[in-house]
Amino acid sequence: MHMKFEQIPFGRLFSLEHSRVAYIADFALLYASVASLATFLMLAGARERRGEFAAYALLGFGGWTLIEYMLHRFVLHRLEPFQGWHALHHRRQTDLIYAPTVLTVGAIAGFVFLPAWMLSDLSRACALTLGLLIGYVAYSVTHHAVHHWRSGSAWLRRRKRWHSLHHRPGQAGGHYGVTTAFWDHVFRSAPRDTAQPRLTSHAGPIRLREGA
Repeated sequence: MHMKFEQIPFGRLFSLEHSRVAYIADFALLYASVASLATFLMLAGARERRGEFAAYALLGFGGWTLIEYMLHRFVLHRLEPFQGWHALHHRRQTDLIYAPTVLTVGAIAGFVFLPAWMLSDLSRACALTLGLLIGYVAYSVTHHAVHHWRSGSAWLRRRKRWHSLHHRPGQAGGHYGVTTAFWDHVFRSAPRDTAQPRLTSHAGPIRLREGA
């Protein structure tokens, strides 16, 4: 019997299990946030600062890959109640279970955008946040793809294999990166194992994009 997420005291707005409509709406919110920040920077930023903004965006994007790794390793697998919620995803890998985007965007605004604005200026804060959000979009699409898409893409097959190692029954830990294996190698959280998992393709409940 599956646990109903309405039993978790989040309310419908913060439900961890999503309907198709809510799932697509969350992706739309992400894309709209990225487009809004990019548009603001293009319209409000002086031409001579565009290189600076690009550098801040790259910093934000790179920073996200480390945040992704740290959250997955130390929050979702060690800290309650997040560990318990994430365990549901491990048991029900193709269900639409993930942190609601309204909560994630709020956390990014509170912990990244506002401090960056206070320490610097609005444009730099927007550029840094834009890069971070692009990283989060990359993570969200990649995580959806490894669980739901059928694709002949060599890159996606590598990501599927890597994530399959993380989800393998009895796996003690490791392979926490979703968009990249870089931080797993840096922090040595990719246990060497010659037994490669057999990949299985999932036809997900929705398809945000076919192919790769």
